Amino acid sequence: MGVCRSLDKAKVSSATPHFGEEPMISGTKGSGTIFFSNCNMRCKFCQNYQISQDGLGDEISDGQLSDMMLMLAKKGCHNINLVSPTHYTPNIIAALAIAAEKGLDIPLVYNSNGYEKVETLKILDGIIDIYLPDIKYTGNDVAIKLSNSPKYVEYNRAVLKEMYRQVGQLKTDENGVAESGLLIRHLVLPHDQAGSEKAMKLIAKELSKDVNVGIMAQYRPCYRANEDPHLDRPITGNEYRRAVRWAKEAGLHNILVQELDSSDILVPDFKRADPFK
Repeated sequence: MGVCRSLDKAKVSSATPHFGEEPMISGTKGSGTIFFSNCNMRCKFCQNYQISQDGLGDEISDGQLSDMMLMLAKKGCHNINLVSPTHYTPNIIAALAIAAEKGLDIPLVYNSNGYEKVETLKILDGIIDIYLPDIKYTGNDVAIKLSNSPKYVEYNRAVLKEMYRQVGQLKTDENGVAESGLLIRHLVLPHDQAGSEKAMKLIAKELSKDVNVGIMAQYRPCYRANEDPHLDRPITGNEYRRAVRWAKEAGLHNILVQELDSSDILVPDFKRADPFK
């Protein structure tokens, strides 16, 4: 087994309509989300550590994976959302071939941590409709310290460029549901350990100021976060506002932000709005 602790069969924790993604991904009928077990990163603060680190889930055949996709489509989901898919790319391609023959025709979402090889993505060129990657860090030292992920910055930057080359700007239908394109996520961390300002500038300079970026506020101490004094608390409202301000100062036009309630507590619900009103 490698870092991802996976063998030749896909391992899945759950497959269900999911309504907690960005509005253009969840829509009104939900995103057909398949949560794959295991991960190629070792984030100390992972909120899904039972799945990503402990390997919660069941091994399934490619045919069973195909059946899951068809089941979610039959439920009316807007898309098939492949969460943490990188280490199961061969299984996913095989399952898609089966599902396509049986009529699967909704968009495919590749929902990843952004830590992978461009060679993998080139295999997926023309298969994936929507890329939903993270930009977790802008410093390799912190990527190693918090996620045991060497050269994260170099891999992530190359990956974002390749994804953008393949699918371009996010495109939605008449109901505002995504059909294709790139949407980048950035999780704000306490004490700006994610390097949010540099991340926003990188997106604006090396991709486009029109790229859709979701700035996420839902960090909370999970898993092994209490081992690090810089991770053992939620982010503050001011830390989140600062990240949004940096995105605007970088010139980004399509920012998805989350609201603050009257207690300065962040509400995990995306919208296109100005949090400074």
